[in-house]
Amino acid sequence: MASGASPLSPDVMDFLKICFGGHIIEGYGMTETSCVISCMDEGDILSGHVGSPNPACEIKLVDVPEMNYTSDDQPYPRGEICVRGPIVFQGYYKDEMQTREVLDEDGWLHTGDIGLWHTGGRLKIIDRKKNIFKLAQGEYIAPEKIENVYAKCKFIAQCFIYGDSLNSSLVAIVSVDQDALKAWASSQGIKYKDLEQLYNDPRARAAVQAEMDALRGFEFAKSVTLVLEPFTMENGLLTPTFKIKRAQAKAYFAKAISNMYVELTTSDSSPVK
Repeated sequence: MASGASPLSPDVMDFLKICFGGHIIEGYGMTETSCVISCMDEGDILSGHVGSPNPACEIKLVDVPEMNYTSDDQPYPRGEICVRGPIVFQGYYKDEMQTREVLDEDGWLHTGDIGLWHTGGRLKIIDRKKNIFKLAQGEYIAPEKIENVYAKCKFIAQCFIYGDSLNSSLVAIVSVDQDALKAWASSQGIKYKDLEQLYNDPRARAAVQAEMDALRGFEFAKSVTLVLEPFTMENGLLTPTFKIKRAQAKAYFAKAISNMYVELTTSDSSPVK
């Protein structure tokens, strides 16, 4: 059995191996590379990676300093995955500009995926360079588009949408418009000693979530965390052009993101009454 598209989490891969007792492999590829870039070798019992390079191509990792990924990283070199070889396409049909964005002069295809070289020449996918990612069920997400929609919400000053290929839902970190939230709390007769207490009040969180849900389309955040601190250049969360630094925001709010996914997992597994 072979798995591609969205990655399998290591525990799911190990579970499948135990259940079926057969040869189960995971691979990595793109339409632009005639599919397979790398694939697990037969007999490899280590999970959580996408194997070694296809013999029909070369793979290299290119430094992405703005995301703190370099070939000097320890214990494993990290960077953007680039592919070269006869399997790589000639270009996008009648779209020279987009072709130049992904194919360089030396024939390397820049995939936009961030990988690391694991032990034994194994490739592992760890991030995306471009602000597009895939959820566990294979749905592609453009987070900036969703953030721009949520910006219309009266409670939201700034919003960071997060998701990854091991989870099927999006979550949101929201820097709240303090005046709007204070006005809402006053209208609801909610008493609080400081803003931190108000932000942590489940009723406030539910109100912001309800306002966001009213704007939602197919892509929406299933959980939200309210934060006091705005996203700024000083705390490393914004670029000089006021765009969210996604890799830094992911690390900065790692605990909150983890807590939201734990809550979602718990609620999804609760018996229906």
